[in-house]
Amino acid sequence: MEVSPGIGVGMRHTGPMVEKGWTFSEREFYLSEFRGRTLGIALAEFPSGSFDGLDSVIAELAKNGTRCVVVSPIRELLEAVVSTVIVPERETGWVGGLWRNLRDEMSVGLWVVPETSESGGAPKTFAASCGAIVSELRLAKLVWIDGRGSLRDASGQRISLLDHSDLSGSGETSRAMALDSPADKELVGEIRDLLEGGIASVNICSLAGLADELFTYAGSGTLLTRNRYLEVRRLGVDDFDAATDLIARGVEEGFLTPRSEAQIERTLGNAFGVFVEGRFLAGVGALMDYAANGAAEIVSLYTVTRFAGEGVGGHLVGFAVERAQAAGYAQIFACTTSSRVEKFFVREGFALVGGDSIPDEKWMNYPPDRRERVRCLSRALD
Repeated sequence: MEVSPGIGVGMRHTGPMVEKGWTFSEREFYLSEFRGRTLGIALAEFPSGSFDGLDSVIAELAKNGTRCVVVSPIRELLEAVVSTVIVPERETGWVGGLWRNLRDEMSVGLWVVPETSESGGAPKTFAASCGAIVSELRLAKLVWIDGRGSLRDASGQRISLLDHSDLSGSGETSRAMALDSPADKELVGEIRDLLEGGIASVNICSLAGLADELFTYAGSGTLLTRNRYLEVRRLGVDDFDAATDLIARGVEEGFLTPRSEAQIERTLGNAFGVFVEGRFLAGVGALMDYAANGAAEIVSLYTVTRFAGEGVGGHLVGFAVERAQAAGYAQIFACTTSSRVEKFFVREGFALVGGDSIPDEKWMNYPPDRRERVRCLSRALD
């Protein structure tokens, strides 16, 4: 996994990274979130490749205790994916029948026959019809699968996240206005209606990227959410597994210095994170105190690539600064061997300082070779 903005802040090293207990699984983390729930999967068009990826995901979700409602305007497509296909009726009965079949089979298809609008005008789009069904079923999540794979901005870069405030804005300040194509803008407008209708989140992805979108931090497509998706808070014990996984990745990729098990445990006790939708960890950091010197250090700062454009690193630093100020510290600092990380901290109001400006305790048992390369950045606090 890549990181963004590529932050890995220097940490004191007194022993090797401990392998024991490092069994956190991204996939299991997401599966636990989906367990006991029903997900909607919308297939607007025939995929260019095979159905193997979709079949395997639906099977894995069923084994996990997660039910799937597959919605499409193409009956042949549904029959290739699920055993039972239901035609929704406005009047009655179909929701109860759907529930009965889901209980027995874990996945059911809904054939959405295009219908005219109530005013007798042009037929409703598939997205509008699909939205009405998903809203009636009160599903928390819809996965929209089509060939685009994700939304793209004007430069062709994937847009990983949009929330309702992004979709509802206008002019240059709206991220939705930077979408690459009119078709994307039309789809986003329809998804905005779904979010306003009560759906908590919609994922747009390709069939090939479905597993990555559902089961990994990095994802493959675009996540659209009803509520503001970023929250910064102290980590609780239930967050430690995900946090240790991110820290381990940072070490593996060379952004973070290896630490002993005892040091990792101390770090976790002082750690905080940025969460997406209140659950999914997008980045971590910790604040270590040097109370005798009136200083605090930001350590273990690591963010996930998917959230690169969301200012996750800045949110983490801002939270650390607020905590340090509240605790009465006069100085907050960070150490790194990366010029990119140095530039990041400068943008956050830090200034490059000499090692003699950092508490002497920081350098006890510090690797000599790293000491020669490390850059120190400091920010005075009010």
